[in-house]
Amino acid sequence: MIVMKFGGTSVQDAKAIERAATIVKGRAALKPVVVVSAMAKVTDQLLAMARAAGNGDRKNALKLCRALQERHYNTAGELLGTALFTQFHSDLGLDFETLDELLRGIAAVGELTPRTTDYVSAFGEVLSSKIVTAAFSALGIDSALVDSRECIVTDIAHTRAAPLLEETNERLRKTVQPLLESGKVPVMGGFIGSTKAGITTTIGRGGSDYSAAIVGAGLGAEKIEIWTDVDGMMTTDPNICSDARRIKVISFDEAAELAYFGAKVLHPATVLPAVQKNIPVYVLNSRNPPCEGTRIIARAPRCRNFFKAIAVKKRITIVDVAAPRMQLAHGFLRGIFEAFDRHRVAVDVVSTSEVSVSLTVESNDSIPALAADLAKLADVKYEGRKAIVCLVGENLRETPGIAARVFGELSDVKIRMISQGASEINLTFVVEEDAALDVVRRLHKTFFSDLDVEVFA
Repeated sequence: MIVMKFGGTSVQDAKAIERAATIVKGRAALKPVVVVSAMAKVTDQLLAMARAAGNGDRKNALKLCRALQERHYNTAGELLGTALFTQFHSDLGLDFETLDELLRGIAAVGELTPRTTDYVSAFGEVLSSKIVTAAFSALGIDSALVDSRECIVTDIAHTRAAPLLEETNERLRKTVQPLLESGKVPVMGGFIGSTKAGITTTIGRGGSDYSAAIVGAGLGAEKIEIWTDVDGMMTTDPNICSDARRIKVISFDEAAELAYFGAKVLHPATVLPAVQKNIPVYVLNSRNPPCEGTRIIARAPRCRNFFKAIAVKKRITIVDVAAPRMQLAHGFLRGIFEAFDRHRVAVDVVSTSEVSVSLTVESNDSIPALAADLAKLADVKYEGRKAIVCLVGENLRETPGIAARVFGELSDVKIRMISQGASEINLTFVVEEDAALDVVRRLHKTFFSDLDVEVFA
């Protein structure tokens, strides 16, 4: 069997869902399980109405809800036709009645909790999975709706829940496996799960990719396909470099590094369950199904290029923590990272010296409070408008002189931090945000002008 995950743009409207159905039909013999995201932009809209309700703006929250309801009704009606939609209408209507009541309740108490946030944001995948299942059936696919909350069991960390894999795998085998054995195509919503007590949770934005990998690993899939709106992973963002090229094959480690440092095609955690089970992941384009996309495997073939890709992550803040000499000895670093943990601020890059530590984080509203907390330990300053540039390639492990070539190309650029060696396959550095795009273009021209045709398209 295989797992096929369709992202928001691949199920954004009736035409997109019809394309997805055609792709699934072509893989019917492989026994697919389909995982779908919410329709494009729906999660953002759900969170916007939740925030409005939490701020007491019930009128605007309900207005956004009605607009979302109309969009889903129109899509379902276009896919199903009048007769089938009449039967399906009441099912969608009940979901929107529930959402409407929930928003009214949030507005009444004037408080939006993480648990309630999860409940609201889960509606996107609940609705899209129902519409896709009904559409597949109408288009001749013997599909079966599976509520992911009955299969994906998580802890209670709302908005960023972690799956409990042993319990999840057991439920997948009991719920999904019999459907596959009977010849049906199970359809599930990504991103959502529930606690052991049955309380709705989400596994973080972009988590539908992760859901697909969890399902694939739990059911022993032959491969996991991530269907999106691009031809695969690229040597860099095509919006930055028009001559960016598709990567045919890349290792799990390289893909994970790129995903973490800003390559948005893939959710960073997606590869983890696949790595553990050695399941290949394919990134494919639902608008261009014949394209072979990018294949992500445990060990990629040897590449004569130094790097596989360049990623850039903007909106970065550098936090500098400086202590008197020798105070970095015992417990100092622990105290720093405990402060980051208390404020739930994730660290990207770390650089240390005898008397100071520099860390990069995504710019956010928590940084002033974090800095105030860190000031109890040492002197603190922070500076925004930075960007991380990350060059990834397994050849870094064994090729001398690469760093000299990179920074020689950037001899006129102010480099704020450098990190190499932690993973052995990435060279990461921090520059001013307004210089980042030029840096990427220059490096791409230098290192990707002559490509290995076995690895790049």
